[in-house]
Amino acid sequence: MLDALSIAMAPRRESLTDHHDPAFLHPGRSVLVLLHDVRPLEVESLVLGALHESQEPTLRADPGAVGRALGPEVVDRLAGFPLPGAERIVERLVLLDRTSAVAVLAERLDHLRHLHLGAAIWREWEAVHEEVERAWLPFAHRVDARLSTRFEHWSRVFRRRQARARSGTVGEAPSTST
Repeated sequence: MLDALSIAMAPRRESLTDHHDPAFLHPGRSVLVLLHDVRPLEVESLVLGALHESQEPTLRADPGAVGRALGPEVVDRLAGFPLPGAERIVERLVLLDRTSAVAVLAERLDHLRHLHLGAAIWREWEAVHEEVERAWLPFAHRVDARLSTRFEHWSRVFRRRQARARSGTVGEAPSTST
């Protein structure tokens, strides 16, 4: 597990100068979501959750380092994870086994919880919300009750904040952390 976190942090230590950047601690937060919310939990889910990076390609773990430390099977599993916005995302998600599924969901949830800190404009956030409701939330319902509850909460809060933003009561998207 420590090898996975070390490998996941390597590109962050190299490219992120602000240690308060939400992307910096993303691998650790993904692991914490799993530890806090998922039962039963396999160590392999923790490893996959730490290593998976769905948002920023430059922050993805080096496949060579992953393969040397953890084996080619881990590299293959990570390469098969669907990314947000992928074609046929629903079909690709439901093909994941539970070990991979909880890792992918925890990683995605952490990114969503910090969406408001990114530079994306509000209408891009609406597209993210639509994908969550169409793909990620129904998938979470199939996989894990607690993660499902967390995705429902995020979606509900985000929907309310979208409505307030459209009505002009907020200038930008406020925090959606759970």
